[in-house]
Amino acid sequence: MARANELGEFLKSRRARLQPDEVGLISYGGRRRVPGLRREELAQLAGVSVAYYIRLEQGNADNVSMEILDAISRALRLNAQEHAHLHRLAHPPRLEHHQGPPRLRPTLQHLLDSITMAPAYLVGHYTNVVAWNRLTSAIFVDLAEVPPEERTWTHQIHLNGDYEKRLGDNWLRVATGNVAYLRFRSGQDPNDPHLAELVDTMLTRSPRFARMWSEHQVSDVIPSEARIDHPEVGHLVLPFEVLHLPNDPDLARLMLYAAEPGSEYEAKLHKIAATSTHLSSSDLAARE
Repeated sequence: MARANELGEFLKSRRARLQPDEVGLISYGGRRRVPGLRREELAQLAGVSVAYYIRLEQGNADNVSMEILDAISRALRLNAQEHAHLHRLAHPPRLEHHQGPPRLRPTLQHLLDSITMAPAYLVGHYTNVVAWNRLTSAIFVDLAEVPPEERTWTHQIHLNGDYEKRLGDNWLRVATGNVAYLRFRSGQDPNDPHLAELVDTMLTRSPRFARMWSEHQVSDVIPSEARIDHPEVGHLVLPFEVLHLPNDPDLARLMLYAAEPGSEYEAKLHKIAATSTHLSSSDLAARE
């Protein structure tokens, strides 16, 4: 993952989305050579010298203060997650990385296996699925049939045509959210070798991913809903919750899905659960 000037690319992408009249500057018309604000205009809004701001866009953030970053963030009208991302890019954290497969406490797998009427899975920091229950494979992707190195949601969203078909009209929202999360995570841990390898693979194999990556959208995963066109039961709407696991450093979150009680979607889940022969991660481990 090329990180030569992540800070500069992020600043340019955010500057490009603002127009002078949006921030109270006078636009004198005529064709502008660059989309959005000029560097001189952004520097004026942030109250810093043009030369100083140019150095930041060149990736030189040595000794930049939090106050200056805050001023630039306000000038660029960054949201809370973008604001935090800017600070992390300017002052990259240094984290240690565990070697080997993700560590999974047996009680977490037991928890997943006990959830029989809704999908549930554990995911790592680069969208790698570490453990899952049977309904996860039955509804989303048959993870037991996926090679371990491709057992990430990023692979499945951007490279698995069958899964894209299941997502239907919802694919673009899911795909852009996935890329925005990878950007978010890259700011949290810029030296993660697994994340770097994943992004490089996607940039090579998926032009659509590369286009989304270049937009520098930044967002963590938040509770929402999954919309799936299932080949057996038709359309499913499944609200989900995101539970973080601070005591498990190799795991990013536990994802739990549930249909509205008494709804047609709950009945469809029960039907799939009663007939599915898909494997959970513990089933797969026992078979191997």
